[in-house]
Amino acid sequence: MMRVSMLLIAVPFALAAQQPAGDGARPIPLDEAVRLAQRNNPAAVTARNALRTTTAAVRSAYGQYLPSFSANGSGSRSGGETFFQGKLVPYSGAPWSYSRGLSTSLELFDGGRRWYNLKSAQANVDAADASETSQQFSLSLQVKQQYFAVLAARESQAAAQRQLEQSAEQLKSSTAKVRAGAATKSDSLRSIIQVGNARLALLTAENNMRVANAALSRLIGSTEVVTASPADTAEMGRIVLDSAALITLALQGPTVRSAESALLAAQAARKASRTPYMPTVSSSYSLSGNNTSDGFDFGSGRIPKQTSLRLTLSWTLFNNFTREENLMRSTVAEDNATASLRDAKLAQQQSLVQYLGAFRTAEERVAIQLSTIAAADEDLRVQQQRYALGASVLLDLLTSQTTLDQARAALIQARYDARIAKAQVEALVGRDLK
Repeated sequence: MMRVSMLLIAVPFALAAQQPAGDGARPIPLDEAVRLAQRNNPAAVTARNALRTTTAAVRSAYGQYLPSFSANGSGSRSGGETFFQGKLVPYSGAPWSYSRGLSTSLELFDGGRRWYNLKSAQANVDAADASETSQQFSLSLQVKQQYFAVLAARESQAAAQRQLEQSAEQLKSSTAKVRAGAATKSDSLRSIIQVGNARLALLTAENNMRVANAALSRLIGSTEVVTASPADTAEMGRIVLDSAALITLALQGPTVRSAESALLAAQAARKASRTPYMPTVSSSYSLSGNNTSDGFDFGSGRIPKQTSLRLTLSWTLFNNFTREENLMRSTVAEDNATASLRDAKLAQQQSLVQYLGAFRTAEERVAIQLSTIAAADEDLRVQQQRYALGASVLLDLLTSQTTLDQARAALIQARYDARIAKAQVEALVGRDLK
């Protein structure tokens, strides 16, 4: 029994000499972690590539107004025998024949189809740009959540360390009183239990720290294990803008902008689906020539030329209701986009009320828990003195210790909730609220 007591007393002093559970992780500031995630995370890469694709579609839409060009050339050799008046005779023509040509075509009128396709492509670029911004802030939120989880684990580790040290001091005090006959053996046994619980809390916090570090490293695409910078531990952040200003920002956020651009693209697509009812006018021009030769010279010398200029009008009068189906599909898509935009605005308002309320509540919880910890710490000090003088029992001391431990845990959770709520508001409005 005495050996166990002495071992448990020595534990906190041995742990105090160790480094915090970081496993050699490299400290990284929050801004750098966000920047690395926005550069390396697969979701960010996908969003950037989607923007590149839609930008290429705009270039292609502009290209529809330009004429197309094509060139061709061929050479062939003939030989052998052929039938002539029922007899086989050697081939007597020039063995080599060549042709070459150049052609171009341009659509002159299409009922506005190219114009609407261009507008739709431009709207898709705006939507992709807004989606990329939204994805960046979504990643920023994920990084902050994991970063703050590291901070919470670090704070829990410090609180567990303090809890272990206080439990060890209580164990020494109760053991001394048992030896002096001023307390029962039950006091030392309960103190041993408290030390064991504190050790478990410390081990749990250290493991949570390692797991959070590994998750943060994967999220930012780092091959080495990283951890939150100690300088960011006490930073919780504030939101100085009022609700009206935040609602205005939220309605201009990337989610709403993406929905607005999607609606513009759907409107342009609906207009483009009406153009097949109009005739189309196109033009084409070709220049070609053919020649023969006794040797392989690819038709050198004079080549007779043939030219052709053509104007074509085409008007589809009936195509088995395909135009009607496409028009209906585009109209439905526009209606869906309108409903999505309306819902996106309402969702922004709802989420802002939720996240802002969570942040304000967490701020108040932090202030209350700070006061609670100060009171609980003083209460524990008084109970320790009373127990040392024999004016109270160990149960009163353990109750005060438990109250202090719970207050510390509640403060850590309140800080974490405040940080997360602020990050959610920032992701919602699409900007950092310093």
